[in-house]
Order: sequence, then structure tokens, then C-alpha cells
Amino acid sequence: MPPLGFFDPLGFSNGDETNFRNLRAAEIKHGRVAMMAALGAVAQHYVLFPGFEQVPTGLGAVTTPPGTYGFAALFAASGALELGVWTESPNREPGNFGDPLGLDQYSEDMRLKEINNGRMGMFAALGIISAELYTGKDAIEQ
Repeated sequence: MPPLGFFDPLGFSNGDETNFRNLRAAEIKHGRVAMMAALGAVAQHYVLFPGFEQVPTGLGAVTTPPGTYGFAALFAASGALELGVWTESPNREPGNFGDPLGLDQYSEDMRLKEINNGRMGMFAALGIISAELYTGKDAIEQ
């Protein structure tokens, strides 16, 4: 990616294309999850689903029933999608699961934007979680 080009200063890919594809797929996947986590950390302060009104916002939601049940359901659903629907194909670039809506927007430029936004999302999610662990306040209360 410009301006650095191929950048692997710690040598994680070992020059192996298969290993690089696996690492790139993991980076894209983690970036997508982190972008949703950062958005969810902000949204959960304002949006409460029916039956979850007594669940605290922030990380406390994961350890307080029925938030624990919601987390387990999300974990199971994402695991099923990961293992069944969203599988990597050697015929496509890493992270490309097709274009189900036929929008034809997954260009090289969009892929680079997604990778960069995913990296920023990882930093944002890490910052939100770290700040909450330190202060005990959710993302909005910060």
C-alpha cells in the first residue's frame, strides 16, 4: 500500500504468499469487527433493545445477564457464519466474499480504504476498551 509498498518489518509472512493471504484475511476480518465494535460501543449508550433495559452499558453488558445471553447468541451466530458462509476462496483476494447486492463497488481503491479504516477501527476499539477499563465509564461517558 502506498507510500510503503510491501511492509512486513517483523517478517510475519516469511515471504510465503499463502501465509500472507491468511494474515491479510485476518487483518481485514479483525478490522471489520473492530469497526463494528467501535460503532457498537457508541450506539449501546443510546440504543437499548427490549428486555435489555437493565443491562449496563459498556463492558459490563457482557458479564451481566441477559447481556451475557445476547453475547453468547452473537458469538454463536458469527461463528456459524464464519465457518459456513464466509469462507475464503483462493480464486479471490483475501476478504472478498462476493457482491451479493450487485453494487460492483469492491474495487482496489475500496479495498485499500477498507484496510485503512479497519486499522483505524482496531485502534479506536482498543482505545475505547482501554479507557473504559481504566475509568469505568463507557465510550460516551468518556
